[in-house]
Order: sequence, then structure tokens, then C-alpha cells
Amino acid sequence: MAEQTLLTRDFTLETLVALRHDVERCAVREGLIDLALYRFVVAVNELTTNAVRHGGGQGRLVLWRTGDQLHCRVTDHGPGLPVSSQPAMPSADAIGGRGLLLASHGVERLTVDGTSVTASTRLR
Repeated sequence: MAEQTLLTRDFTLETLVALRHDVERCAVREGLIDLALYRFVVAVNELTTNAVRHGGGQGRLVLWRTGDQLHCRVTDHGPGLPVSSQPAMPSADAIGGRGLLLASHGVERLTVDGTSVTASTRLR
């Protein structure tokens, strides 16, 4: 299956809102709708926000399609996470720490690879 790049963008805190809108427009154009669209955009928003907060204040997003799958990779310049990292529920009194968990619930697959996190979902 040929990979089709839909969007590549560097981002900072100041550009997160515009980036979220661009991701939503691309996902709609590729056929993602309704609750699946909302969940995918929320997942991507969590990943980009985490990159800004924990990854050096900036990141890079690449959105692409392979067949009936929509993928979004967010890469930052932080210390990274171990490849085996799986999103886990933080303690009830924790102020943060739910971003990856929330992102993982919004997509069919979430892959962590050091300073890169990829969210993938099926286009319906």
C-alpha cells in the first residue's frame, strides 16, 4: 500500500490551535466523521500538547494515510519514553499524566517509540 502524506508541520504552543484545525480538516477530507473524528482529533491534540509540555516546547507532526488507515506521528526533542511504554492511569490525586491514556482511548493503535508517538485509526 502506498503511503500518502497529508500534512507535515512543525509546531509550538502558539500554533497548537491552528494545527488541531488543520488535522481535523485533513481527517474529514479523508473520510473520518462523527465520533471517530472527534476522538482522533482529541488524541492528536493530547500528543501535541504533551510534546510542547514535556518535549522541549515544540514538535513535528506528520499525518498520513495507508489504505484505510489514518496515522499521525508526533515527534519532539524531549528525553523520550521507553519503547515498551504503555499508557497507564495515574493516581487519583495526580494533577496530570492522563494525556497518553486519553490519546490511546481515542484511536485503534498508539505506538510509542522514544521521542515519537504514532496514533492510528481506521477510516470508516
